[in-house]
Amino acid sequence: MNWFKNEGSSTRRNALKTLSVASLLALGLSALAPAAHAAGTIIRAVMHSGLRVLDPIITTAHITRNHGYMIYDTLLSMDANYKPQPQMAEYKVSDDGLTYTLTLRDGLLWHDGTPVTAEDCVASLKRWAQRDTGGQMLMDYAESLTAADAKTIVLKLKKPFGPTLEMLAKPSSVVPFMMPKRIAETPASESITDQIGSGPFKFVKAEFQPGVKVVYEKFDKYVPRKEPPSWTAGGKVAYVDRVEWVNMPDAQTALNAINNGEIDYMEAPPVDLLPLAEANPDIKKFRWTPLNTQTMGQMNVLYPPFDNVKIRRAAMLALGQNDVLAALIGNPEYFAACPSMYGCGVPLSTDAGAPKTFATGDIKAAQALLKEAGYDGTPVVILQPTDVITVAPQPVVAAQALRNAGFKVTLQPMDWQTLVTRRASQAPLAEGGWSLFFTNWIGAEVWTPLVNPMLNTRGKKGGFFGWLDDPEIIKMREEFAAAKTLDEQKAVATKIQQRAYDDAAYVPLGSYYIPALYRTSLSGLIQGPAPLFWNIKKAN
Repeated sequence: MNWFKNEGSSTRRNALKTLSVASLLALGLSALAPAAHAAGTIIRAVMHSGLRVLDPIITTAHITRNHGYMIYDTLLSMDANYKPQPQMAEYKVSDDGLTYTLTLRDGLLWHDGTPVTAEDCVASLKRWAQRDTGGQMLMDYAESLTAADAKTIVLKLKKPFGPTLEMLAKPSSVVPFMMPKRIAETPASESITDQIGSGPFKFVKAEFQPGVKVVYEKFDKYVPRKEPPSWTAGGKVAYVDRVEWVNMPDAQTALNAINNGEIDYMEAPPVDLLPLAEANPDIKKFRWTPLNTQTMGQMNVLYPPFDNVKIRRAAMLALGQNDVLAALIGNPEYFAACPSMYGCGVPLSTDAGAPKTFATGDIKAAQALLKEAGYDGTPVVILQPTDVITVAPQPVVAAQALRNAGFKVTLQPMDWQTLVTRRASQAPLAEGGWSLFFTNWIGAEVWTPLVNPMLNTRGKKGGFFGWLDDPEIIKMREEFAAAKTLDEQKAVATKIQQRAYDDAAYVPLGSYYIPALYRTSLSGLIQGPAPLFWNIKKAN
């Protein structure tokens, strides 16, 4: 069922760096110097961020998820109709809905040449389930998860859990990627140190420059499924020999590079630069996902000032979606205000609990509530990424709005990969903690209360960064999982959103999309929950 409308969003940046084009190219294109041994067909891409964190289970960062899809595979996958399909394994469900049997298909090998086994997959699922909001709930229902033999995985439930297949096919943050047992047994609180998958590309460790360049090579022994590719399901055929991601923090540099043919693909160009690419007949726009992206702010409830729910509500009142979206995207063709925590244009979409002024904000109401709450001037420490255009404007706009409402605000600049590490800290502000950060999620990451990470209110025991502890939302999520009809699901989802707005669990800030750019030498690009590089061919 297609839940999403292709509504728009995109932006205009108020200022670009004033470095000369020549100096920008010198900075950005140095990483494109070809390796002496490089041969075959190569796709060079500029992604939305540099890659530093390599463990796709320990973080929800999209660049790490994108890396995961390059080298790992999944037991089940999601097709373009949002239906789970076999990928590494076929599956059977018992008549009582309590036993799920997954049988690995033939020919599966890890990149080190060893065979994929059911024990590997059991260890991978258990580690994933410690970190993922949907996986945690699935394990709450599980009686056992075992390897019956080398190719058979058996999941037994204590009671039926309707979304089991959807969780195993979860397409985005956090994806249940399969890893060798020795790697998957790494504690879920620690990053893995080995990058061995079974997917269509291999990670080239020797050429990895954290935050600068990452290289993948075709895995010649990968056996794709025979079905045509559809989202993350079907055959994953690597038609090129290498894929290189080169980081160019300055968007003008990257645009010059794709215009000149030094790179082939640009994931997230600023919307105000799109006309410069549209004038080039060798470049096309591509909407790599049909789903809108949502942007939002996440508050840390462990420490002042946001341990006070009234102060959180005051911050929510101060933040207007239109101002954030105008700074982030600019062109209203590409964005829309949206009060729903599940996204707009989906079956569960609702405005329940949202402030009536969600689109514009209400500074006067925020000022009054802040005074009523007894705010004592404790500073709001906002983590401010400066190197990723899709998360750079939000902190600046929010800081001004919060100051207008009476908050004291400190912006702490850093690169995005530092932020995704820093936000995991539960330390007080005086010891390097934080109060507020901003991030983005595609529709498939928020479209139900089971997968929406910000509705994982387990506090310090596995909850999302910010660590809201609300057992009532957990109970309602279980009620949602047990719902038999869409109408029942809508009713529960509405209650959950109402409660989450009452908690000021997080601040939805609207939806948008940004089309990617690619040179016409590429063909076969497919849509999905992430930029996918299988099925792409490159002409000489």
